[in-house]
Amino acid sequence: MKQFLTTVAGVLVGLTLFAVAAPLLLIAFVVGAARPAPMAARNVLVLDLRSGLTDQEARSPLALIEGRGLSVMGIEETLRRAEGDGRVGGLLVRLPQAGMAPAAADELRLAFRRFRATGKPILAHSQGLYAAGQVASTYELAAASGDVWMQPASSFQAVGVARQDLFFKRFFDAHGVIADYQQRYEYKTAVNPYLYDDYTPAHRASELSWMGSVYSSALAAAAADRGVAPVALRSALEAGPWSAEDAKARGLIDRVGQVKEAETAILAKAGDGAKLVDFGDYAARARGDGPAGTPTVAVIAAEGEIMTGHGTAASPLSGGQTIGSDDIAKAFYKAIDDDDVKAIVFRVSSPGGSDTASEQILAAVRAAKAAGKPVVVSMGTYGASGGYWIASQASRIVAEPTTLTGSIGVFGGKFALGPALARFGVDVRGIKVGGDFADALAAGAPMTPTQRAAFAAWMDGIYDGFVGRVARGRGLTPDRVREIAKGRVWTGVQARDLGLVDSLGGFYQAVDLAKGLAGIRGVARLETFNAGASPFEALRGLLGAGQDGARLLQGALQLASQPAARAALADLRQARLRAEGATVLAPDLGW
Repeated sequence: MKQFLTTVAGVLVGLTLFAVAAPLLLIAFVVGAARPAPMAARNVLVLDLRSGLTDQEARSPLALIEGRGLSVMGIEETLRRAEGDGRVGGLLVRLPQAGMAPAAADELRLAFRRFRATGKPILAHSQGLYAAGQVASTYELAAASGDVWMQPASSFQAVGVARQDLFFKRFFDAHGVIADYQQRYEYKTAVNPYLYDDYTPAHRASELSWMGSVYSSALAAAAADRGVAPVALRSALEAGPWSAEDAKARGLIDRVGQVKEAETAILAKAGDGAKLVDFGDYAARARGDGPAGTPTVAVIAAEGEIMTGHGTAASPLSGGQTIGSDDIAKAFYKAIDDDDVKAIVFRVSSPGGSDTASEQILAAVRAAKAAGKPVVVSMGTYGASGGYWIASQASRIVAEPTTLTGSIGVFGGKFALGPALARFGVDVRGIKVGGDFADALAAGAPMTPTQRAAFAAWMDGIYDGFVGRVARGRGLTPDRVREIAKGRVWTGVQARDLGLVDSLGGFYQAVDLAKGLAGIRGVARLETFNAGASPFEALRGLLGAGQDGARLLQGALQLASQPAARAALADLRQARLRAEGATVLAPDLGW
């Protein structure tokens, strides 16, 4: 009966969604099919970064309809094509007012420098830089443009890096909630806000370490691009905040001017008759897979939390797409079976997730290597915890200086809510058959001592297995891995020094490395092998009734866009991870 009701509900929600989404989808098809206006002989691309970035191309049907979906990899690919396009004479960048993922700034900085090396100018315009998140990384990217403008009277607050965490221990104690969690080990801090009322020494040390590394890296890059000493730049920044005019007087920016003035200036540099062209429009024209008939490097991309089964596309409510272990494994085996594929670049941007899902993906990586096809991992914003698990036995690992990686550890447990509910007259009772551990993860009461011991042994086994996989993949002894593991997060530059990654760089550095390992000389064809759904397939799945009434409900909530629904979906994702077993997930680092 319950299944029948779920199916009926799914059909009703699906019909409702169809009534709303079908017209939007039709509009998207019409817009997509429309012939774009011809480009002028000379053009300036306008890259607006104020709406945020994903690491990889979004698979959300709503992103498709709404025209969103700028990604780091997409921008880099498009700029590569624009470098040799005589119709493109420059780039205007609209900078975000807050921070951006440091590794994204690292990768785009390389792309900007390469674009400028062809003699084509870049102008970056800001309407203010505010002390929120990783604003130092935003300034790093601005510096790479070579010409930084700010709007008059705007604020320049790139003064450092700060963050805050909420700790719930005293609240839980007051209301009878028991956080019954275990972690391996002291640096695996994802559950620390539930267990403590302040940073532990290990928690504080770990966060200050990666924050300091990210900040130093951003300053060093910006100083190099501005042609000043890092110490002098740091002193000027930290003496702020400044107005745009003060920042100009101290050499932190180049001009103070309105957006219209910046547009006029970059058009003049591009040449007579130059026109402004939206970056996304140009990207749609320039897209291609490279020359046919050349050796192929397969590109497999994975972004988000790692889960068993099939991944989900990014949405306004879910907070980002997820990595389905079935999807990624299928992509690897497809590349293995393709005789034209000589090497694989595995782009990873993940804070982790399910240990069992991570192992399924790692097995596919091993299978590719066994088939004689080298696998080079290119890490984006994250390659941590489960994200490092799936990368650990690749042929080579390339990370950005500020990629967050490592977090070799595990946590698991539950919230015991029985005592809290009892205060409101709700009694949680349970019954069981079978072994003592049958109700160990039930929410009514904390684990018994024997259950806790059994759970600890299980956690130890997963942690030891993680350590062993890293040791084998990286050529380190298990004892050495344990020294640098314990759940600690490292930046890419720190991880390189520890032997956890091989080199620093971006996606195309990983491609060059893969070509070298495969013995490919000259040009290689890059071909995407991802098995995940396209935006249109995702929308079709969104509207289908049957086994996934929950997915239909998610689609309805996406259109509703209610804050409560956002929180509910986040809880559902975490519940699924807990249901799969131990969680190898890095802490939320809050850009």
